[in-house]
Amino acid sequence: MFRFAQHVQKKTIVAFSCDFLIILRFIRRNVMASSKEYLDFVLDQLSGLDEISSRAMMGEFIIYYRDKVVGGIYDNRFLVKPVESALSMMPEAELELPYEGGSKMLPVDDLENREFLHRLIESVYNELPDTKRRLK
Repeated sequence: MFRFAQHVQKKTIVAFSCDFLIILRFIRRNVMASSKEYLDFVLDQLSGLDEISSRAMMGEFIIYYRDKVVGGIYDNRFLVKPVESALSMMPEAELELPYEGGSKMLPVDDLENREFLHRLIESVYNELPDTKRRLK
């Protein structure tokens, strides 16, 4: 009888674990991930810049300008790297984590102002180190 109880308990734990993982995946895909519509809006606002691009990564989007990572879209928030020029252009912005365990970044709130966004991205780009080319 005791062996049967242990067996049932193990199956219950396994079933609970599987259900929990399914729920976590659902939440990450449907609640926490950024939407394609928000990405399209941000890219449209940045469309005056040449060589702007994005890449999907784990439900979020990385924003590239001239092959350098300048920021990203995390939980439908546009965040940029916290370089000196970005800090001076947005002095009241508080650093935020893009995701648990990530490096803090600056949230961009003035998404309607294309001219500001273009200057911001250009200044962030200019302060970032050159990209390292991978050897093949």
